[in-house]
Amino acid sequence: MDLDKVIASIRDIPDFPKQGILFKDITTAMKNAEVLKYISDELYEYYKHKGITKVVGVESRGFVLGSILAYKLRAGFVLLRKSGKLPSETFNIEYALEYGTDSLEIHKDAIDKNDIILLHDDLLATGGSANAALKLLDNFEHDGIYVSFLIELIDLHGREQLQNALDIHSLIKF
Repeated sequence: MDLDKVIASIRDIPDFPKQGILFKDITTAMKNAEVLKYISDELYEYYKHKGITKVVGVESRGFVLGSILAYKLRAGFVLLRKSGKLPSETFNIEYALEYGTDSLEIHKDAIDKNDIILLHDDLLATGGSANAALKLLDNFEHDGIYVSFLIELIDLHGREQLQNALDIHSLIKF
């Protein structure tokens, strides 16, 4: 297994969720056990010596690799969800997408004072949701945030939106 095989396993869906968007469908990669293992191992190798204590996965595709990374890093896993999905007291933020608006929330007791956070999502495009996630995490005292993506669409310059991250890492760049 290598990165070229992983890239070949990602399906392109034109005009989803709206006209003009080329959606990178990672479900075709995730269903292949060898691809999933390779991706998980590569991301783990990058983060294994960073001292991460909490992995925050962004709904919903960020939950898959985020939870695997939390397990491998022996860190806690925190859900960053769409509004109305978490049962306890939350912080909430609304943000713009390239095709509309959305909002995210996190439990107010999800992050501890000395946590080192790995924020994980499947894809970095314009940076809207990742920037919102970073702003949401500003509600907590912590010892820093690393940001991880499976895929980065480099022509959209989303990385420029993520000023507060210690480090930004993408396994695949298109």
